[in-house]
Amino acid sequence: MGALVAGGWGLLAGSALLIGAAAGSLFRVPARWVALVMAFGSGVLISAVSYDLIAEADDQGGLAPTALGALVGAGVYSLANVALAARGARHRKRSGSQQPTEGEQPGSGGAIALGALLDGVPESVVIGTSLLGGGSVGTATVVAVFLSNLPEGMASAAGMKQAGRGRGYVFGLWTAIALISGLAALAGYTLLGGASDTVMAMITAVAAGAILAMIADTMIPEAFEDAHLLAGLTTVLGFLAAFTLSRS
Repeated sequence: MGALVAGGWGLLAGSALLIGAAAGSLFRVPARWVALVMAFGSGVLISAVSYDLIAEADDQGGLAPTALGALVGAGVYSLANVALAARGARHRKRSGSQQPTEGEQPGSGGAIALGALLDGVPESVVIGTSLLGGGSVGTATVVAVFLSNLPEGMASAAGMKQAGRGRGYVFGLWTAIALISGLAALAGYTLLGGASDTVMAMITAVAAGAILAMIADTMIPEAFEDAHLLAGLTTVLGFLAAFTLSRS
């Protein structure tokens, strides 16, 4: 039963990708509004990483496993992101004309799909592991992932549309990622149930490091490009909103 609950929470958070993709593909959402939502989502995720993930990892395993895990997560994410960027996925969260077409860079559609998977799996695994030991899913974590997925789906879908990718590709991609998000949360709950506190701390910190690197590499650049000086204020508002949720 717990595994199904974990999968359900992961699927719920991943479903925001479909909502955002529908908005970005079917409607003309002003780039500044997408950027502001992206900035707010960045702040929410930063707060969740700080107070829900890193703090929890430190409580479970101490500073050394937490720091090592965060560095490993950020390093693996960054290396994978560099490889995917070279194949056309660098601007996968951009809403403008930065994404290459298949004609300009063959295989870029597949790279964008893998990039979206790279961005989403660590968040979902954390949702699943938060339910282990009879715990309840962190509200701030689910809200953070949901809010960050909305502008991701919105911006990516708008960019894919400008790059000439059809609605079938856009909705097929985000439906698959949403389903994989649910499976990743389920796997996090199922496969890590017997792990020691130190191992759990490292896994949580790995996910936190990957998420923080993702925010810096893909979300904040998109937010600043169109929101400019409002990006910082909006990010802080998102941070404070998530911090308030984590204290309730």
